[in-house]
Amino acid sequence: MDSLNGLLLARIQFASNITFHILFPAINIALAWCLLFFRWRWLSTKQLPWLHAYRFWTKVFALSFALGVVSGVTMSFQFGTNWPGFMERTGNISGPLLGYEVLTAFFLEAAFLGIMLFGHGRVSERTHLIATFLVAFGTTLSAFWILALNSWMQTPAGFEVIAGKFHVLSWVDVIFNPSFPYRLSHMLLASTLTVCFLMAGISGWQLVRNKHNESTAKVLRFALTVSAIVIPIQIFVGDLHGLNTLKHQPAKIAAVEAIWNTEKSAPLVIFGIPDEQQKKTHYAVEIPKVASIILTHKVDGEIKGLNEFGDAHPPVMPVFLAFRVMVAIATAMLAVSWLGAWFIWRRRSTPPWFNWALVAMTFSGWIATVAGWYVTEIGRQPYIVYGLVLTKQVASNTPPAYIALTLAAYLSLYVVLIVSYVAVLRHMAEKPLNDSPNPLSTREEVPNFPASEMRT
Repeated sequence: MDSLNGLLLARIQFASNITFHILFPAINIALAWCLLFFRWRWLSTKQLPWLHAYRFWTKVFALSFALGVVSGVTMSFQFGTNWPGFMERTGNISGPLLGYEVLTAFFLEAAFLGIMLFGHGRVSERTHLIATFLVAFGTTLSAFWILALNSWMQTPAGFEVIAGKFHVLSWVDVIFNPSFPYRLSHMLLASTLTVCFLMAGISGWQLVRNKHNESTAKVLRFALTVSAIVIPIQIFVGDLHGLNTLKHQPAKIAAVEAIWNTEKSAPLVIFGIPDEQQKKTHYAVEIPKVASIILTHKVDGEIKGLNEFGDAHPPVMPVFLAFRVMVAIATAMLAVSWLGAWFIWRRRSTPPWFNWALVAMTFSGWIATVAGWYVTEIGRQPYIVYGLVLTKQVASNTPPAYIALTLAAYLSLYVVLIVSYVAVLRHMAEKPLNDSPNPLSTREEVPNFPASEMRT
């Protein structure tokens, strides 16, 4: 076991932890705002389906919040056990940013989450609505601080290095570093799409299993409409993000496109098998000049190849494949959301085969988000602070056997938790509505949704 590479094991452990952790913020960031919308619609219309939608998805939020908190604690411990040099060198920047996230975001969420979960009927409608807003605002603020730190690690700015340690010259430059606006926008939109397809998938499952209820139609219509609007915006923001990455992290773009030699009018490689030993892409399926058009917006635009960076470039295969998984999922989202919006708005119902397609896409947002994070984080290698600090320079001397043991424990636990999470979602989706007391004294305002209709 000691013959294994401790650095590699530590990186795999970090990757597994962040993969599990990011699943739940990817849901909660946007879901909190969806809950606020459902809450507002309930107050505006007094239609019970909106209240039922709010209650159901509040339970999903609470479940996701709990798992996100637990996995987030694991992440913080890992900095001390596996990456002590990171805090030693960057603690003057990363410490305050993480502290701001706890003080301004997590405490805000935790303080008002109890009111949002258990306060309906115990506090005024206005107070409950405000609590829901503050929880939503807290989730977004949390993403703001975490992405500020991550973006600084990708495109560091506003600092000076004294005796090997980073010191802040300008907090504005640190926080609003060159890649931060693109990363924050990209993540918020990714969370929105993750939630929309989760909602659409669960609604589709309720329909195919004949477990739908009076809120299913409204949730499905909301999810498909929002996703149909958001996915083109996400593609546009992704293009801007790519241009920013080309400017500040050209080695990452070279790995994404498997461009080995600097060239103009570079082709777009749709698929292939990159080979770092031979520095070529086997079985490449290419479209001439398109990579230069997309990345530089010029037919003869020049893109630096991996040969320009020596050994200081990321591993090509995982970055190359992860990016194509992300793009493939985004393309499927575009097709499904637009087709679904057409069904909902023109035909006012969705056919059974399309409901099964929605079920298949339930967790597509997770796949795209994780793939995107792999591109971001693996694409930063071999640096932990891009261009300044190598990852191997901040790793601990923990024996590989210890890291392997905790890695196996983490993976086993994560498999159990994710299977349990999906099982609980399925159970809740098939559970009949809870007709507990509510502010309405009559159900006369509840519209009747026939099984074959999706009218809202």
